Amino acid sequence: MTDPISDMIIRIQNASIARKDTVLVPFSKLKWEISSVLEKEGYISSVAKKGKKIAKFIELGLLYEGHTPRVQGVKRVSKPSRRIYQKSTEIRPVKNGFGSSIVSTPKGILTGKHARKEKVGGEVLFQIW
Repeated sequence: MTDPISDMIIRIQNASIARKDTVLVPFSKLKWEISSVLEKEGYISSVAKKGKKIAKFIELGLLYEGHTPRVQGVKRVSKPSRRIYQKSTEIRPVKNGFGSSIVSTPKGILTGKHARKEKVGGEVLFQIW
């Protein structure tokens, strides 16, 4: 797999469209941080490590508002073939404020709104709405 972040967000989108309760993604520290940010922002309900002594999977609980999934769509911005970096002043709202952009900054993984507030830029990983 050449792009594990893209695999993770597409698994979340596909599982929510299929009306699944949970989805499993392979464990990594970066995906764990992204998952905790998505949980704080209300896109997923729970984050848990699965596996024996060493965590091998991350189990993500999906949220629904009535019959519609909370995650309507995702878009990978920075790809392995082309990295996209933005200053804090260049980070714009997603879907007129109804979505979030996830940014990898020197202060950790942040949403676009928090990155603008902290006045730090970084690599824009993906957008979710």
